Amino acid sequence: MKRTSSYKKLLTHLILIAGIGITALPFLWMLCTSFKTKGESMAIPPTILPERFVTEAYYNVLTALPFGRIYMNTIFSTVITVAGQVMICTLAAYSFARIRFPGRDILFLVVLSVLMVPGQIFLVPQYLIIQKVGLLDTMPALFLPNLFSAFGTFMMRQFFLSLPDELEEAAILDGCGRFQILIKIMMPLVKSGVVALVIFTAKFAWNDFMWPLIVNTSTTKMTLAPALSTLQGQHLNDYPAQMAGAVLAVIPMIVLFFVFQKQFIEGVAHTGVKG
Repeated sequence: MKRTSSYKKLLTHLILIAGIGITALPFLWMLCTSFKTKGESMAIPPTILPERFVTEAYYNVLTALPFGRIYMNTIFSTVITVAGQVMICTLAAYSFARIRFPGRDILFLVVLSVLMVPGQIFLVPQYLIIQKVGLLDTMPALFLPNLFSAFGTFMMRQFFLSLPDELEEAAILDGCGRFQILIKIMMPLVKSGVVALVIFTAKFAWNDFMWPLIVNTSTTKMTLAPALSTLQGQHLNDYPAQMAGAVLAVIPMIVLFFVFQKQFIEGVAHTGVKG
């Protein structure tokens, strides 16, 4: 019986190791290619590890693009998007979960219906609105349409619904208003949900490609994802430069995940079991 259990554990570990290897392979390939020469990156048969590690690709990508400015654009757009979504989605979610008002359920169904429509459908009306208000090729154009998220509202609502009514009733008896209840009592209890929302939103805003590419055409107003796509035209077949840019772009997201790893897993787990 013990031997059967050991075999099952060994098999489970082998499957998990294989899964990790398959998941990490594209990243490792990207990292190794970024340290190859241009000729070695196109060699047939391809090499896995560089014959010698060179940093020429990083120099090329840092000189081909105003990388510092693009980095700051991405950080600024991501921070504003995250702050906006945390504030707006939390207020909306608390209202849908805890406050009774006429038409609440119908309004929430309207919000949920946004999740069922592909995001590409909203690109044209959003572009026309940004054009009408004269914000094309500006920094606000990057984050204004993303300040609200139907998914974020739905996720935070599930966290607020999981809290017992007695907490709120006791706070009301003590003379707390709605805003005080939200800030002082509810928010600390849904901290894992807020962290999960921050990570999901930051990941989306950091990697967003289509919308920044459409509204901003100047290189100095772009974010990382569309800016890296311009390397294809400037350095055709310079795969090491493209991979080096991708490595530089992904580092902040990896750091963010490892810093908030515990809260991220808790948030995803809670989101999956509640509702």
